[in-house]
Amino acid sequence: MYCSYRKGEPNAMYKPKPTTGDTSWFVHDRFGMFIHWGLYAIPARHEWVQSREEIHPDDYYKYFERFNPVDYDPAEWAADAADAGMQYVVLTTKHHEGFCLWDSEFTDYKVTNTPYGQDLLTPFVEAFRAEGLRVGFYYSLIDWHHPEFPIDVIHPLRNHPDALEMNKSRDVRKYAEYLRNQVGELLTTFEPDILWCDFSYPGREYKGMPGKGHEDWESEKLLALIREIKPDIILNNRLDLPAEKADVHTPEQWQPTEWVKVDGEPVVWEACQTFSGSWGYHRDEQTWKSEGQLIRMLVNTVARGGNLLMNVGPTAKGTFDERALDALDTYGEWMELHHESIYGCTQSEFSEPLDCRLTQKEGKVYVHIFAWPFKHLYLEGMGDKVAFARFLHDGSEIPLKLEDWTSSHLQAGENTLVLELPVLEPDVVVPVIELELKG
Repeated sequence: MYCSYRKGEPNAMYKPKPTTGDTSWFVHDRFGMFIHWGLYAIPARHEWVQSREEIHPDDYYKYFERFNPVDYDPAEWAADAADAGMQYVVLTTKHHEGFCLWDSEFTDYKVTNTPYGQDLLTPFVEAFRAEGLRVGFYYSLIDWHHPEFPIDVIHPLRNHPDALEMNKSRDVRKYAEYLRNQVGELLTTFEPDILWCDFSYPGREYKGMPGKGHEDWESEKLLALIREIKPDIILNNRLDLPAEKADVHTPEQWQPTEWVKVDGEPVVWEACQTFSGSWGYHRDEQTWKSEGQLIRMLVNTVARGGNLLMNVGPTAKGTFDERALDALDTYGEWMELHHESIYGCTQSEFSEPLDCRLTQKEGKVYVHIFAWPFKHLYLEGMGDKVAFARFLHDGSEIPLKLEDWTSSHLQAGENTLVLELPVLEPDVVVPVIELELKG
């Protein structure tokens, strides 16, 4: 069983811009689980299958009539997340297809009206909180099922010959009211720690049909409602509002090479990524990331001052498939040995050696070695800073040498610390060296 670690503060030298919501725990915990789950788990061809294949809502309804995740066990999901070292979770309560995982009073397109017939969200929240994880909700601003949602560039009916005519009877203001009603319902019923709204596309006009942004969502009203109900909730940046209105910025499916900044100022940020090329369950998708890629993505994110939200797409029966479980095991095995270099850590004040990433918290610097060097590792500017060095995976000492011991053919800059490493790389995916700083 994996044990979480919740002590310490991120390095004060690199604290980002203050936020309205409470991100103090968020920038400590660093690692979360994203879960994309809905009707699209049945076709198992990507969560955007309805849009990609332009499936009419009437035809898509066959998945609603057959949704019955008989093996759903949120306690098992929560244990899998905790064992992987994840400290919080974000679940798609409603994705773009419009299907709701809870018993919402504002729609009939919900799980309690499927063959499964039960609310999925209440036991989910209870199970993850019992496991010690904080709970967040993803809520799609988009809804391909709702009759008042105007057809646009990503709607499955975008190429329907009567799309423009159909839009004449659709009122986005009524839809914006629906958004507020459902978001308010989620916040008051479940009191989540994170609200992850997704997404805005105001500039994407298609065949005379505009995209959608803050005017369509009435984002200012929605934001006011969110802050009124739960002032300390963490809110992301996809409501098409000024950047300062968001608590966390969310680069998707790419790895920032430096701390994410807005107007030149570092902000709280979270990279969202997938184990493979799909968010929802995709039976035949083959681009699953290797063990090394998985660990390096986590390390690289924290070394740039961010969080990693790694996604799982459960099956139609309500289980994590074996490929996802293998990936979670990769994280769990590595985090069991190396969690000290992730929790409470942030970007280091020191320069990174070649093929390494550094994370730091009070009194400690952690060297994550992406490509194993031969015998020596050089840390510029740290010659007089380090009291002791050890591997995290086994606690064994690493000898320290200053730059003045080097012979004429070894070049090192002023005040360089040299770590004398074993020739053979330790048998862990990414080895980590803990440097204990002098007081």
